[in-house]
Amino acid sequence: MAAPHPEDMLTQATQLWTMLDEMAENNPESYQRFMQQQLEDAKQYCAPPEPHLCLQTHILEPNGKSLFINLCRWKWVPAPKLPTDPIPFCAGPLEEVSDKAEIYSLIDIAYNPTVVQKGEEHQAEMDHLIHLTFKYIEDHYSLSLSHSYSIATFTLKGSLKRMKQSLKGGPPPAPLSKKNTMNELTLAQMLHNLGEEEHNNARLKLKKDATLSKLPLIEEIASMELPEEPVTPAYDLTITKDANRKPLKIELKVELPKVSSVSECELSISKDDVIIEVAEKYRLQLDLPELVDEEATTATFIKGKGVLLIIMPIP
Repeated sequence: MAAPHPEDMLTQATQLWTMLDEMAENNPESYQRFMQQQLEDAKQYCAPPEPHLCLQTHILEPNGKSLFINLCRWKWVPAPKLPTDPIPFCAGPLEEVSDKAEIYSLIDIAYNPTVVQKGEEHQAEMDHLIHLTFKYIEDHYSLSLSHSYSIATFTLKGSLKRMKQSLKGGPPPAPLSKKNTMNELTLAQMLHNLGEEEHNNARLKLKKDATLSKLPLIEEIASMELPEEPVTPAYDLTITKDANRKPLKIELKVELPKVSSVSECELSISKDDVIIEVAEKYRLQLDLPELVDEEATTATFIKGKGVLLIIMPIP
């Protein structure tokens, strides 16, 4: 399938923002709910993969090395809609690792948490999932594996950071439901409604095994880059005092150069701490040196400098 033309993508983006502007003007309450839901969905959708268990087996052909398979849970990977549908998964590359003790091969495989949970509840489902995982590795890398395996006492071979970097997959947008109304659509569904072309990421389906014909196959999700981890921004905190050295207010200046609008910032202030979050960019949590009046606190974003100024009166 041909890739969408840049002009078509620009037109669709313009139409999307027009729809959002109309929603904000005609139904601001629905717009606020919609945007809040997007932020909540994004946090869940962008959560990193989590290790579940580690399988240890051997590569019989061609090199005879030990193979460790990190079986992971990842909400980024969609769950199959029907029991007979292929099971989506994301796979990292097969790596050869050399440490002081041994040389071994390592691969990360991620499934939707509901798929893994089903395997935990029914051993036959887990056996089937492991069988298909082995078959994928054999077919994709032209290997012969021993189907005798053990579950390691640890849940992850290697570091968590390496596993996250290895798994860079993501599912296509969810299909549009006919029950959705305009105010209930997600961003992905709105783009779909505007005529977005079918997701063209490459997929791989395993051939059906005659002994497993009634069970679902697995389907690989093509790789995409993981969102960046939020960083701690630079900041300056000062306490203003009166002539008698009594604290009057706390001023907090936070540098947010990648932020273009205050609407991107989530600010939470209590009497003794402050939390600033910008999705996929920044996160700052501070314990305040004095108790403040959160109701009288003001926040101003200085657009030209990319600085958020927070003034917190001390009662």
